[in-house]
Amino acid sequence: MLRDLAAGPRTVGELAAPFDISLAGASKHIQMLERAGLIQRKVQGRVHTCRLDARPLHAGAEWIRHYERFWNRKLDALETLLEAEDGGKSATKSARKPRSPRRKS
Repeated sequence: MLRDLAAGPRTVGELAAPFDISLAGASKHIQMLERAGLIQRKVQGRVHTCRLDARPLHAGAEWIRHYERFWNRKLDALETLLEAEDGGKSATKSARKPRSPRRKS
C-alpha cells in the first residue's frame, strides 16, 4: 500500500484492490498506517483518499544508517583483529615447522 501511495494519492478501494482482503480489512490496515503517521486520510463524502507521509520513513532510515555505520565499524575492527590473530598463528606455525615443498605431478 505504501508503495502505491508513493506514486500519488489513492482511495481506500484502490489501495485494497491488489490484495485478497475485504474493504473492511484494508481499512483496518490503513488505520494502523495512519496511527503510525505514514498515511494521511482525507474524507470527502463517502470517498476516503489517502496520501503518503514519508517523514517517519526518512527518520527511520536515518536511524538505521546510524546503526549500520556503528556495526560496520565494529565488524571491521573484529575482522582486523581476527586477521591479525590468524596471521600470528600462521607465522607461529611456519616458524615451528618448515613447510615441505610441493611436488608437481
